[in-house]
Amino acid sequence: MEKVLEINHLTKTFGKLTAVNDLSFSVEKGNVYGLLGPNGSGKSTTLGMILDVVNPTHGDWRWFGQEHSTDSLKKVGAIIERPNFYPYLSAGKNLEIVAQIKGAHPSKIDEKLKIVGLLERKKDKFSTFSLGMKQRLAIAAALLNDPHVLILDEPTNGLDPQGIIQIREIILQIASQGTTIILASHLLDEVEKVCSHVVILERGKTLYSGRVDEMTASFGYFELSSSDNDKLNEVLNSMNYFEKIVQNGNQLKGILREDLSAESLNRLLFERGIVLNHLVKRRESLEQQFLQITQNKN
Repeated sequence: MEKVLEINHLTKTFGKLTAVNDLSFSVEKGNVYGLLGPNGSGKSTTLGMILDVVNPTHGDWRWFGQEHSTDSLKKVGAIIERPNFYPYLSAGKNLEIVAQIKGAHPSKIDEKLKIVGLLERKKDKFSTFSLGMKQRLAIAAALLNDPHVLILDEPTNGLDPQGIIQIREIILQIASQGTTIILASHLLDEVEKVCSHVVILERGKTLYSGRVDEMTASFGYFELSSSDNDKLNEVLNSMNYFEKIVQNGNQLKGILREDLSAESLNRLLFERGIVLNHLVKRRESLEQQFLQITQNKN
């Protein structure tokens, strides 16, 4: 896969505070990357450096294979602060100003307003917009020059549930058209629902970088029960497939150490005289995996 961004040993210190500590990862074209971590973990500082807003202490990065190129940044759209438009101008007029600055054709305005669901509000003043609408207008502005990469810093911060869903749907729509997206967030749910890849940061350090669905080596777990859970527990513990068996109410939770299908497990247990009345295979949620990673690194 083509790499649109390569970050190598990026470090930023503010006096005695190390905001970003030897950060390295790459972003491949066409994916949605989540920078995940609590406030103060270095997400915004990292975005500031790769956008040439914050000077790094050490390290470097490359956009599209070019180091510190102004031309490369023209291919990047970004929202790293609260939407800031002229309050008494309409959405359309505000985007006309942005289009002139970016050298984008005015015909792009209606196209981008449609993507973010604001075409019908084109003539309405920015001051009448809700927070969610302001954020969607900012996304439209960032898209005016058809960037190859879109960077969003906490795009759903402060929004109500409906606004969060709208932003999430817009992000997925933009990604489906081939735009690479880098999304900074402290919300696990947001990253899990929209991102294909995740970089977990804590105190400026990388705890994990890779695909969301490959965050751990976990093969998932089974929830299961029978009319005789004591016998079921004994048999499961005798199998090498399981890391451990945990009592969970009226059910047992079998955490896998290697891959095993539900069909195979059901057959193996039946051969040992156990008939299951409940069998579900699950993968650990991003939250569970995140907790495991952060606990293991501390």
